[in-house]
Amino acid sequence: MDVVFGKHWLSQCFDVKVSIVVLYPVSSAAVVRSRLTGFSSSSPQCADSKVEALCEALLTTVTQWRTRFPIPLPLELYTSSNFIGLFVEEQCAEVLKTFAADFATEAASKADVRVEPHKKQLHVTLAYQFQANHLAALEKLAKGIDINLGCDWVAVLFSRDIRFANHETLRVMYPYAPQNDDELELVPGDFIFMCVMEQTSTSEGWIYGTSLTTGCTGLLPENYIMRADECDTWVFHGSHSFQNAASPRGCDGALDGRLQEEHGPGESPTLSVICQPMQRGLFVCRHGERMDVVFGKHWLSQCFDVKGRYVRSNLNMPASLPQRSGGFRDYDKDAPITVFGSTQARLVGEALLESNTVIEYVYCSPSLRCVQTAHNILRGLQQENSLKIRVEPGLFEWTKWVSGNTLPAWISVADLAAANFSVDTTYRPHIPVSKLTVSEAYETYIGRSYQVTKEILFDCKSKGNNILIVAHASSLEACTRQLQGLPPQNSKDFVQVVRKIPYLGFCASEELGDTGVWQLVDPPILPLTHGPNHTFNWRETLVQD
Repeated sequence: MDVVFGKHWLSQCFDVKVSIVVLYPVSSAAVVRSRLTGFSSSSPQCADSKVEALCEALLTTVTQWRTRFPIPLPLELYTSSNFIGLFVEEQCAEVLKTFAADFATEAASKADVRVEPHKKQLHVTLAYQFQANHLAALEKLAKGIDINLGCDWVAVLFSRDIRFANHETLRVMYPYAPQNDDELELVPGDFIFMCVMEQTSTSEGWIYGTSLTTGCTGLLPENYIMRADECDTWVFHGSHSFQNAASPRGCDGALDGRLQEEHGPGESPTLSVICQPMQRGLFVCRHGERMDVVFGKHWLSQCFDVKGRYVRSNLNMPASLPQRSGGFRDYDKDAPITVFGSTQARLVGEALLESNTVIEYVYCSPSLRCVQTAHNILRGLQQENSLKIRVEPGLFEWTKWVSGNTLPAWISVADLAAANFSVDTTYRPHIPVSKLTVSEAYETYIGRSYQVTKEILFDCKSKGNNILIVAHASSLEACTRQLQGLPPQNSKDFVQVVRKIPYLGFCASEELGDTGVWQLVDPPILPLTHGPNHTFNWRETLVQD
């Protein structure tokens, strides 16, 4: 652990937390991502060992209140020059305070944690601290919310690191490599905690901060970060619905990809009966570790004899490989993944399963490494027998990167199915292999990736909420950038981005309503990091001449 994640790995994995219980509405209205804070732990520290007991206390309280919680919860719109929000009517606010008191009793009994009701007036914030010229547009949007719509409410348990309670939370926007020993490395997507009291001693344009990921503290350029919500760094522990009747699968996903419904043995999900389709999600993932990269371009000569029989020469090589109609030489341009590559993919699938992420459709590049990766992700999701992979040649990488004057001789879908891969043999590709050209221009590749992604999204518009694309490192950029309404990067900058994407690099985007515009969001799973391991020959190392 310390070699892969650094000497500060303990600060990434162990901390002292304050538990927070939050009430969320789950509906089709624009309030789905707002939060109504009902109460929080007044104890300065809550040990991790008490989290399970707190979850049990929350479930017990919600279960008792499922027939008593006011649904729909009456809300009143309030606007001012710098705030727009929905406030809970006074009578119902008293009901929520009673619910908080009941939870406090359970928390004290089951977890020995003292909980006090929240003192401020209960409300859902829609917008605040906005520019004055945005007031009219925001107010119009707020008035368009039908607050009388039926919706479910869920009680959610989070925790946060008490060490950074009085720090400002910042999000890293651009990478930065330290130039001096006192500087902090910045990785996009990481969070930085900044203590305002310590900033008087820094140089202009530089601040002191602590990385959430590494726990390291140092100087960093101020223009590389932006302000973020503190709740973006909270750790999710569980959520419970107040509705009794079951509803369609996936409605809870509108709340947040991190939220997981906790159920007892045999208990069904209990979400809103009146629930609109949630925002669609698109996940793009790179394939797993390649054989030819790990063992070199001459790996075929290590594993195949003159008769074409395969025998692995390393434990990280698969025990067997699928037969190819063109012979084993076709593996030269279409390499499989390693054993560890399969493990990487399965770990991603298991993480998606644990996060309650529902995948409705899976598309992948025709490259064997992508098919194998998608298959093993489905194994981790426990859906290898129920969800079929759609092999789409239009998702293949930039053909300029293919050596020689011909494209790879990919294994046919029929042969993949015969080799027990979970592929859809009835799928008709949007861009068949015959439409791909060797050494295509950069603009052609970018246009192809954007076109096939749009057509995939259109095909699945009314059929599923979450789509997974398993392809190449370049796909994470090529399949998502123009969906955000952004122009393509130049080829030089594009290559620099692609080089930073590791095996099983994973990104997530979601559609903004029905606008057709998508935005990148935090993935529902953690990143996957591992260290190198070179070939060890005991004879060369240990035997002395």
